[in-house]
Amino acid sequence: MRTPYRNLGFLIGVFALASCAVGPNYHRPSAPVPAKYKEAEGWKPAEPRDAASNTPWWSAYNDPTLDDLEKQIDVSNQTLKQSEAAWRQAMAVVSAARAQLFPSIGATAQATRSRGASSGISSANGTTSTGTGTGTTTGTTGTTGTGTSTSTTTIPNGSSHPFNQFELTGTASWDLDVWGKIRRSIESDVANAQASEAEIAAARLSAQATLATDYIELRVADEQKQLLDDTVTAYKRSLQITQNQYKAGVAAKTDVITAETALEGAQSQEINVGVTRATLEHAIAVLIGKPAGDFSLPPAKLGDTVPVVPMGVPSTLLERRPDIADAERNMKAMNAQIGVAEAAYFPDLALQGSYGFASQMISHLVSAPNSLWSVGANLSDTLIDFGARSAQVREARAAYDSAVANYRQTVLTAFQQVEDELATLRILEQQYQVQEQATKSANLAVQLILNQYKAGTVAYTSVVTEQAIALTNATTLLSIRQSRLTASVALIQALGGGWDAASLGTQQGTAAQLAADRRPPD
Repeated sequence: MRTPYRNLGFLIGVFALASCAVGPNYHRPSAPVPAKYKEAEGWKPAEPRDAASNTPWWSAYNDPTLDDLEKQIDVSNQTLKQSEAAWRQAMAVVSAARAQLFPSIGATAQATRSRGASSGISSANGTTSTGTGTGTTTGTTGTTGTGTSTSTTTIPNGSSHPFNQFELTGTASWDLDVWGKIRRSIESDVANAQASEAEIAAARLSAQATLATDYIELRVADEQKQLLDDTVTAYKRSLQITQNQYKAGVAAKTDVITAETALEGAQSQEINVGVTRATLEHAIAVLIGKPAGDFSLPPAKLGDTVPVVPMGVPSTLLERRPDIADAERNMKAMNAQIGVAEAAYFPDLALQGSYGFASQMISHLVSAPNSLWSVGANLSDTLIDFGARSAQVREARAAYDSAVANYRQTVLTAFQQVEDELATLRILEQQYQVQEQATKSANLAVQLILNQYKAGTVAYTSVVTEQAIALTNATTLLSIRQSRLTASVALIQALGGGWDAASLGTQQGTAAQLAADRRPPD
């Protein structure tokens, strides 16, 4: 009786060894990559300071306060926590999918007490009662049946007396995944988990860049406030000079009014800077996970040097941008789904088996005479579905084509962003040099015209005009400096911030590090 099952096991082993995963194997499609960065040509920044590759990118700005703030993002930023939780969810999906490669084993225990109908059962000693049920039932003879089964239970003397029945059964089932449907699903889930990790890296880089930009703008607001403070002080001196000359009869009342107007306008601008600074301070508080009311930054000056970021060759950008890695992993996940859809064309083969015991006495339940067992294979297939499976395959292929287009568009956008920031930095550097000289000239003109006014050789309107020009030039210079610094942050972000796609799925990866940092203590 063992030979058929031995042959069945041999055939199943052959099927398993010969099985293959249907569907296309993944190969990364090509993407448009330039040979070099066009806008980098001719860019010779003054006093360059490279962002060190072995340190956090924001350290290139040499600002301890910024360093402390950036470190708090990994700990307290709620958007990053949300992305990290989504990654853990994706990893759990992978674990659940991998579990389908192994047999599913279960156990059941049952105890019943019943009495048969007296009209249908003989009351003679040792008679039997026959009942029917569904499922697979086997006796100690080793026969196997499916569908409706018949079980025979011996009833003690007197059919009117209740009797007990005890059963203990272990079951197992195993989908052999001959055509690779489960393996393709796992491949898709793993790629989705890696895409989720890339999304974490992108969210982290975005939060870091946003924080750095907000911090730069806040410090520029501090310097703008200082500039307007100095301007108000200078305007007050001019007003005092004008009032003295008016009292001496050498200046008109209109000069005094003009000086007062200029002073009040500068004071208004000085007050308005507080709105910008407060808003930026609140934004920084949210980025580091703190209530806006519990966070404040004292005024300080920002460094003048704009760091220079090592760019490398353009092809490395494909491995440095987390959004490109995200798009590429999504592409692989969609490719695997084609195999999942195509596997539906083929029959599904699964093994099923059970072994247990049944007896009217629990004390002798687990014994050889009371053993029951069954073993079998289940082969199922859909014969007619009116094109449903073909439609699912077309849907999967269309989703893959969409992912390919999204990947290539992401690559194009990435190179555009790098070129944009390179051009911005190169042009702003030239503008800054010209504007710096214009600001120096405007300040010198104010001193000269003010001396001429004191000597009575020019009208006060000339002084006001030169002061307004000087303030405008100083404000423009500060704005250009802000734009250069924020463009440097944008360039670092466009180049990936030192991230590497090779870290996906490793203990050095962004997701694994964040998960380790947030793991509760034992």
